[in-house]
Amino acid sequence: MARTSRNPFTAPGEPGPGLWRALAEVAGGAVLVLLTQQIVRGAGPSGGVQLLLGLLALALLAVRRRLPTTSLLGVSVVVGLLPAAGLPAAVTAYTTARHLTVPRRRSTVLLASAVLATLGCAVFAPVIGFGGHPFGLALGAALAATTLVVPGLLGSSGGQEDRLLRALRDRAAAAEAARRLTDSESRMHERSRIAAEMHDLVGHRLSLVSLHTGGLELALQQESPELRDEAALVRRAAGDAMRELREVLGVLGPLGRDTGTDALTDTTGTRADIEALARESRSGGIPVELGWQGPDLDDRAPQVRRAVHRVVREALTNVHRYAAGAAVTVAVTHTDDRVEVLVRNGRPPVAPEAATGLGSGRGLVGLRERVALLGGTLEAGPAPDGGFALTARIPARPHPAANLATAGAAPPGQPADSCPEQSPDRFQRRAVRALSGFLGLAGVGVLMMCGLFLVVRTFPEPDQRGQQRQHQQPRIGMSRAEVEQAVYGDSTPARAAATGREPAHPAAVTSCMYSTYSAEDSTAPAESAVRGPDRLAITRYCFRGETLATIDHFTVPMVSQTPPWESP
Repeated sequence: MARTSRNPFTAPGEPGPGLWRALAEVAGGAVLVLLTQQIVRGAGPSGGVQLLLGLLALALLAVRRRLPTTSLLGVSVVVGLLPAAGLPAAVTAYTTARHLTVPRRRSTVLLASAVLATLGCAVFAPVIGFGGHPFGLALGAALAATTLVVPGLLGSSGGQEDRLLRALRDRAAAAEAARRLTDSESRMHERSRIAAEMHDLVGHRLSLVSLHTGGLELALQQESPELRDEAALVRRAAGDAMRELREVLGVLGPLGRDTGTDALTDTTGTRADIEALARESRSGGIPVELGWQGPDLDDRAPQVRRAVHRVVREALTNVHRYAAGAAVTVAVTHTDDRVEVLVRNGRPPVAPEAATGLGSGRGLVGLRERVALLGGTLEAGPAPDGGFALTARIPARPHPAANLATAGAAPPGQPADSCPEQSPDRFQRRAVRALSGFLGLAGVGVLMMCGLFLVVRTFPEPDQRGQQRQHQQPRIGMSRAEVEQAVYGDSTPARAAATGREPAHPAAVTSCMYSTYSAEDSTAPAESAVRGPDRLAITRYCFRGETLATIDHFTVPMVSQTPPWESP
């Protein structure tokens, strides 16, 4: 008994170690995480937390086949905190939905994973730098829909398709096995029937031998006692042969008796016998036209005549059963080499009932077995005009050791027990699967980026602390960097406008910064803050080293934009 594999990287019952496959998947997942992180730079935690979340997502990706539900729920929490893990989460969701066979459980797991991703992103959004809770809720919903729900639905559809194909293959295999059993039973039944015929033929001859030997024994009782003993010996040998024949033929099973028209006689299979079958069918309402070419079959072997009889009778029986009222043509051609029997019927005037179908086919299997045992062939199938045609070609002198290996073989043009169409090459299947997976991941990536773009466009852009960017007013004692951030840096036009028109620099200052933005009056740049129609307001920030020392406000005349040639 094979031991159940406990490999964490393979599904239950799946053969193979799966370690190399898991390593390849982890490597590919790491590449996807790094590429996604480059695209969504700044989204999510930073430093060691980001590394730990990435490693956890890759670990869950590796064991998703063994622990599908746990892996999906765990990676849904990770993707809510680290959007870069969206593509590994999509692969996990697809595999989990593909392996879960219970619809209710599959739906519950997918819904729970989407809820965990959405709530996790909404709750921890301010902590990991996503902004406020509304922004995190929208971002989590977009990630859950694109990386969990959509791949999960695709995996569910793929799993159902796989299970359907597997069920169809099993059903086809069971039907093929049943067909083989039915054909084998039909062949054995036909061989039992042939055994009964052999018993009738040979037994009749042995009975005649025993009868005549008994008469000879009585006749020689007075004239020649020595010959009488020999006759008695022959009579006993004939009886022993009869008994041994019964024992040998009994190996083939119960001797099936023929209860049809005209049991085996010396005239079975002759022209008169076939004409009697035709008359019987005409009396049943079937118009039968009989054609005979060549001499009669009365000098042929009994097994040949019996095969001709069985072919014609089985064909006419099928016409009565499945094509009542159709015109039938029976043609027997007898040459020195073979006997060819053709039975063809036209389209029936009334289509058979649906319950009738095409029959079990056991009669044709038995006929094919009988003809094959004689070294002949039998073909049966629909005719172009909508009817049915049956053609049997039987050797006129069958070889005593006819090839029994051909018995039960499929008719020409049909492979015996042919297998279904061969599946594609393994390399081709893997290449197609890899290409499909790549295209699917690309589609999921595009959906995820579109969702993130819509969320960012809908909500104000948060800074690293999750709050709107607020500018502090410059004050004495601030560093140069803080002042530059507050007033958007040094303004070159303001410096040029102040040159030669500004107040004197305070003592001990080392550098100054100029701006047309007055942080004391507004919280946004005000290049249009003009004092009067021709005056520009400028603010000067002077530093001692790197510390703000003074803040001066003054105005300068506006520079005229009138060209010199237009001056009055």
